[in-house]
Amino acid sequence: MRLTPNGGADALDGLGEDSSGQSFLKARVRAAPEDGKANAALEALIAKALGVPKSAACVTRGAKSRVKTIDVSGDPQDLLARAHALLKSPQG
Repeated sequence: MRLTPNGGADALDGLGEDSSGQSFLKARVRAAPEDGKANAALEALIAKALGVPKSAACVTRGAKSRVKTIDVSGDPQDLLARAHALLKSPQG
């Protein structure tokens, strides 16, 4: 996942690709990248998008980087189905 803090809105912006061809989910949040505020906003955004409690989403890698890994607790098959539906939606 690639996060843009101070992005003007909290939104998922679809998929992107880095120079090596690795795909990632693009996200932006209004929060500033200070004191973990942007990470907390990202966790809330992902949780809301997947329909899980805020406590179910956690940044596990890249806390001080734009590129992050997020773990989401829940039923893996259900989360995968929700993620696929989210990526197919026009709003993303």
